Amino acid sequence: MSDITPSGLILIDKPEGVTSFDVVRKIKKLYGTNRVGHTGTLDPLATGLLCVLIGPSVKASDCLLSEEKTYVAGMKLGITTDTEDITGKVLSECKELPTKEDVVKAAKSFVGEYMQIPPMYSAIKLNGKKLYEYARDGIEIQREPRKVEILNLDIDGNNDEYIMNVSCSKGTYIRTLCSDIGQKLGCGAVMSSLRRTSCGSFNIDNALTLDTLEKMDEEQRLSLLIKPNQIFSYLPKVNLSIFFEKLCLNGCEIYQKKINTNFEVDEKVGVYGSEGFIGIGQVSEYEQGSAIKLVTRFI
Repeated sequence: MSDITPSGLILIDKPEGVTSFDVVRKIKKLYGTNRVGHTGTLDPLATGLLCVLIGPSVKASDCLLSEEKTYVAGMKLGITTDTEDITGKVLSECKELPTKEDVVKAAKSFVGEYMQIPPMYSAIKLNGKKLYEYARDGIEIQREPRKVEILNLDIDGNNDEYIMNVSCSKGTYIRTLCSDIGQKLGCGAVMSSLRRTSCGSFNIDNALTLDTLEKMDEEQRLSLLIKPNQIFSYLPKVNLSIFFEKLCLNGCEIYQKKINTNFEVDEKVGVYGSEGFIGIGQVSEYEQGSAIKLVTRFI
């Protein structure tokens, strides 16, 4: 490996049957660094877009986790399982299935905000232990409902098999959405397949398989990394003079009236200095007025 410290984002098309951690482990080996993370777990059953951050760019994780995601999901009616997907232990079966019209109506009723109870088979931690670890030990944990938002949902199919195209907020479990739809219909339902197609502005069309990445040499792999300034190119840009750049890097807030900007409170901006992209700033209101303060630094 070269002396270059790899940093950036790589888009991976995760295959079925491997975990997100398996992908991270492979990327660590290919890029020669242990500083690797991703922006949203995909279950082994699921395929599709996994955004993997490498090196100093792992700081972008929290920002990308908050992005909306889109999925293509298979839903099978007339069955419930302990995992809310087709791989779990069957808990109930129902042969009386609703009409397509009723299925579409029930599914679309979830568009908007709703309170979703996370599944036991999830990576959410409680007392340092993941929920799926409790589930494997036969322990049921009381979970608090979380507000999620289904931004858009299209559905088609017939009999007991349906396909949904879903756009949703962070933290939404598609398995649980399928289960909730089945519960509303009274026949039960599980997720039979799942493919993530986008995360924020990143699309599966630009993702690579691990096999393709493995066949490349080091220079080719490094050239594929999307740099932090490219990741956040959609943010409004704030260019600082050397004076304000130093203040910003020392943790000071930069008052908008002094740099002639007028962004709204809570708005995030890309902050640039003499060497280019510095990081992400956020606007807040202070005693002396509205100011931008660095919240994620990349240099």
